Amino acid sequence: MRAGFPDFRLGSVLATSFTATLTERQGDALERVPTPQRLIDWLAVNGLAVDSCTDAQLERARELRESIHAAATATALQEDLPSSAIEIINDCSVQGRAAAVLTPEGERRWRLGPADSASRVEDALCVIADDAVSIIAGERDGRLALCASPTCRAAFFDTSQSRTRKWCDMNTCGNRQKKARFNAGQGRKSSSAK
Repeated sequence: MRAGFPDFRLGSVLATSFTATLTERQGDALERVPTPQRLIDWLAVNGLAVDSCTDAQLERARELRESIHAAATATALQEDLPSSAIEIINDCSVQGRAAAVLTPEGERRWRLGPADSASRVEDALCVIADDAVSIIAGERDGRLALCASPTCRAAFFDTSQSRTRKWCDMNTCGNRQKKARFNAGQGRKSSSAK
């Protein structure tokens, strides 16, 4: 992406991909949308292009992100949903002017606002909030889970056949944990050979 910024972690579920714009929540947290322009970039990569973003809209997006994470975490742990998270998710869901449209190729896309007006961040947040509602309410085939990495603990939507996935992303958290186990095993082998 843009020079000087960390890459985005992209997944197949919009709401949990959005929560992954803040990673390593239990370690050295890494903010992947530190500026309004980076939020614009993330939205565009996810098919939700907007014309502009203010600091206030970025802050609202972060509130939604953290609310989705809190609600998804509660769902994964089978706890009560935080009322403040529900309020923000619901508010964002009804604030936008987005509509699902069908492309000539038969694919679902989002139209953010009326065709004759600029796309707003609030319209994109509406789509993300709607996706969060569908996974938290259990309307989609899969389950919410938390990454097994002790420094990550990201919420992710597990659609694996067995529903036993452990990592939010095998290429980052999963590989890091496997490498640590391998290195620990190598250390034991070398000390027992002495």
